[in-house]
Amino acid sequence: MQLKGLFPNFHFRIAVFVFLTIAGTCFALQQEWVWFAPTLAAWLFFFRLVLLSDKRNAQKVAFMFDAIDNNDYTFRYATRGCSSNDKLVSESLNRITRILFQAKADAAQKEKYYELIMNCVNTGIIVLDDNGVIYQKNNEALRLLGLTIFTNVRQLSRIDENLETTIRNIQPGDKHQISFANERGNVHLSIRVSEMTLQDKHVRILAINDINNELDDKEIDSWIRLTRVLTHEIMNSITPITSLSDTLLSLHQSADDEIRNGLEVISTTGKSLISFVESYRKFTHIPTPEPTLFYVQKFAERMVKLACHHTNYPNIAIHIHVEPSDLIIYADEKLISQVVLNLLNNAMQAIGSEQTDGLIEVKAYCNKEEAVLIEISNNGPMIPQAEAEHIFVPFFTTKEGGSGIGLSISRQIMRVSGGSIALKNTPNTKQTTFILTFP
Repeated sequence: MQLKGLFPNFHFRIAVFVFLTIAGTCFALQQEWVWFAPTLAAWLFFFRLVLLSDKRNAQKVAFMFDAIDNNDYTFRYATRGCSSNDKLVSESLNRITRILFQAKADAAQKEKYYELIMNCVNTGIIVLDDNGVIYQKNNEALRLLGLTIFTNVRQLSRIDENLETTIRNIQPGDKHQISFANERGNVHLSIRVSEMTLQDKHVRILAINDINNELDDKEIDSWIRLTRVLTHEIMNSITPITSLSDTLLSLHQSADDEIRNGLEVISTTGKSLISFVESYRKFTHIPTPEPTLFYVQKFAERMVKLACHHTNYPNIAIHIHVEPSDLIIYADEKLISQVVLNLLNNAMQAIGSEQTDGLIEVKAYCNKEEAVLIEISNNGPMIPQAEAEHIFVPFFTTKEGGSGIGLSISRQIMRVSGGSIALKNTPNTKQTTFILTFP
């Protein structure tokens, strides 16, 4: 501290050091050893001061970079009580630290901004290197793949080995469609790939889209067009026949019994067929939804009472669980009631009257995406996989005398309501569950 007080200026030290160097040289040339000895001692002293000053500054720089390497931007060098040169060095190093800290904060903010953008898009994004290590992924990618943690492509083998192989080997410019089954049912994905160099590493960027809804929409539109054509042609053919048979019956009341019976059969069969065709028209003429807010708890209780009134199965217990109790849905209550009643009736018929421990559970809750889900489960015989793939297809039924239109209409109602309906079989609990999802 005393030396700093005597020699506060680095330039002053250099000047004295140069002066002593010249003076010592002159004394040595003139062989003035009396003056040379103290001059040499002073020269050594100032030489040490200059070296120490440079060493301290070098140590400051080294310490600063060590701290930055450890993400420590909080340290500051003191600028009071120092020489002007030390003060200038300390202030410069402090400024460098502030600049680097601000640059890191800006980079982190931009990274967070881009992450928020990625999580807002409806396309799954995955960035991975050639070894299968995941650098980046968004929430939609995790949802589509049914994962909560995704760090390496190897994790996909637990879902589907073909899915892992496809994503591991897919190359930039490729377009793939792949299907697999998970707890959400059958999943159909389209994958597009591009590439770039990130931090000196070659990475691939995968864009993943769920084409389930797209396929469903195309399938439903095809069935609607087909049903409209069929109903139109059948009605055009049957209506005149029925009308003509009724006319003949009224004009020829005195005809013999055989002719009258034949005409009555034609009329009755025609009217039954017209009624049958009319039921299919419902599939192609779903009214435009008029959504309102309504409480799920009261709605579920009312649907259960209606279902029990229409179909009496004393051997079946029905439990309702809504969480939270004031859960609200924004949808057309009349249309959704058709869906829920159909599912409840199907569940009762699946259990039947002979199963003594029949149980139907109605659950409603919000998922992570804040969508409202209603699950209707029953412990009756499970739907075979071969049939489960076709249960939403119009005209498909396994019931004797069934029309095969109930679940098709339910899917159409959920579609026009902006939601979806899916089947989930859980062999471990021996339950068949239909899931209604409302955005």
